Amino acid sequence: MNLGPFVVGRSTVVYLHDLVVTAAAMVFAMYLRVGNDAFDLYRPVLLASIPMVMIIGAVTFRLFGLYRGIWRYASAPDMVQLVKAVSVSAVVFGGLISALVMLVPMEPMPRSVPLILWLVLLVALGGPRFGYRLLKDSRLARRPLEGGQGVIPVLLIGLGEAAALFIRSLDNEPHAPYRVVGVLDEKGRRVGRDIRGVPVLGDIDQLAQVVESLGQRGQRPQRLILTKSQPELDSGVVRRLLDEADTLGLPLTRLPRLTEFKEALSEGKIELRPIAIEDLLGRPQAVLNHSAITDLIAERRVLVTGAGGTIGSELCRQIAALRPAALVLVDNGEFNLYAIDMELRESFPAIEITTVLADVRNRDRIMRLFHDRRPDLVFHAAALKHVPLVESCPGEGVLTNVIGTRNVADAARAVGVRAMVLISTDKAVRPSSVMGACKRIAEAYCQALDTVAVRDAAAGTHPATRFVTVRFGNVLGSSGSVVPLFQRQLARGGPLTVTDPEMRRYFMTVREAVELVLQASAHGVAHPDERGRILVLDMGEPVRIVDLARQMIRLSGFKPDIDVKIQFVGLRPGEKLFEEILYAAEQPSRTEADGVFLASPRLIDYALLNRTLHELETAAAADDRVRIAAILHTIVPEYQSPEDEVAVAARI
Repeated sequence: MNLGPFVVGRSTVVYLHDLVVTAAAMVFAMYLRVGNDAFDLYRPVLLASIPMVMIIGAVTFRLFGLYRGIWRYASAPDMVQLVKAVSVSAVVFGGLISALVMLVPMEPMPRSVPLILWLVLLVALGGPRFGYRLLKDSRLARRPLEGGQGVIPVLLIGLGEAAALFIRSLDNEPHAPYRVVGVLDEKGRRVGRDIRGVPVLGDIDQLAQVVESLGQRGQRPQRLILTKSQPELDSGVVRRLLDEADTLGLPLTRLPRLTEFKEALSEGKIELRPIAIEDLLGRPQAVLNHSAITDLIAERRVLVTGAGGTIGSELCRQIAALRPAALVLVDNGEFNLYAIDMELRESFPAIEITTVLADVRNRDRIMRLFHDRRPDLVFHAAALKHVPLVESCPGEGVLTNVIGTRNVADAARAVGVRAMVLISTDKAVRPSSVMGACKRIAEAYCQALDTVAVRDAAAGTHPATRFVTVRFGNVLGSSGSVVPLFQRQLARGGPLTVTDPEMRRYFMTVREAVELVLQASAHGVAHPDERGRILVLDMGEPVRIVDLARQMIRLSGFKPDIDVKIQFVGLRPGEKLFEEILYAAEQPSRTEADGVFLASPRLIDYALLNRTLHELETAAAADDRVRIAAILHTIVPEYQSPEDEVAVAARI
């Protein structure tokens, strides 16, 4: 409101309105109780009450934040604050007016007036607020069902809070880009009912019939919107919906996650999201033990190797959020290390962060680093992970994945680290590649150190450092995974290259993988009786790579084998059709940590393994591939390279 040189905000106008209404409510409450005597016999006390109740209201209405809300969006929380403010005002007024009557000779106010005032104030103050909202909602609800030009009719799949919020947000926006023509209830229990005037037309199995019925009424949706995500909606259901949407010629999108959705509502802008490949994975949802994870990390000095990689950088993010005393980032790649360092310093300015450019293969450098920083916990994620590249450069794989792990583990043992966590891979199980064999040796070395730590502690030579190994499968979207490859190939128009129609892999998202790594680590540190064993993450069911390729093509709006071809190119060096999480003899058992199994792989004597690793390091430094292969076979007898398989086939 503009009054000449004075500018009055809406909240000020509402404030003045409430004070005037409060004065009128005081008069009306007295009149309801004593009739015309309010202006005769009780006139003195009434005249004293009006300014008193206005002053009380002026203070309490502000204290309870009645002017932070907007009438247009008045809701239950606003009503609660209003009731509190009015109740306090009525109680304070009753006490003050009683005291005043005792001090000043006048007719005492009837004791029921403050109660009547409470009721009148609730109606007088709440009525305009909620009446204004109802008026606005009814005007928007009277918009023609066909909507304006460019308004997209949509069908919601999934009935819940997100669906209600989305419909309400459209009701509140006169120029909304979407118009909801119906909802499908995933459980089918509320078919035939309405949600804010939008009918629930059927369940998910009736999608085709509902779309056809809406089309006959001239309301065929142009888009399907999922309002729920995992774990609310099973990934198998999402895959089926994607196939059916493709048949109906309708794009399938989803609402943001509920927390993101509420933030978008507050900003007045909601953007639909494409179905992500993560939504299609058949992953179990683990229940995290947040207190155990926090106890593991909080107020401790943590060091992460490979901090710039996919797993390492996510480890750093989640660890930083748990308030460590200090965080040391170690990586051999300059740019990736710089990127995660800048991100963490911006997001967590209060944490002491040290960034170290170092190679885990440099034993002296790693030893000095550990002696200088004295970490309590070490997460060893540094490794060479690309199977064909390591296959072509086996010496480099050995020096990083085996010798680098030995250097980090020995440094952790030397300075008495509380626990070292080795990030391992399913490729270490019955390995067919140098990379997998190297990771299995890294596992074996940490197992061996874990078992001798008790003897060290008893002898007083070293503290009883806990060496925890966590093994899991592929991380969706990591720099070396198949998803970025498919995305690049899709951007070029295809084809998508798949090694074999039967190739399967375990997948999980990087965030979930790291959450479970932390959960497994907390379990391992809390259970020293499990020394020498390996923790394996529950990866759910393996996914066929060709199915993943087809789903990604559909998510991009194309038809597999028509718009974008899939080309089978055969196995690359070191690859196998199916990765395993466990050896048959490992006898896995569930742990109390959800999503984590305990396995018991073969143990190798520490002294024998250490001597053999010296020979392996010498062979790797000389790039003696024949000697490297021979030693790998000695340590990991189950290692079967492609050359071995060819030789066996020739003998047969």
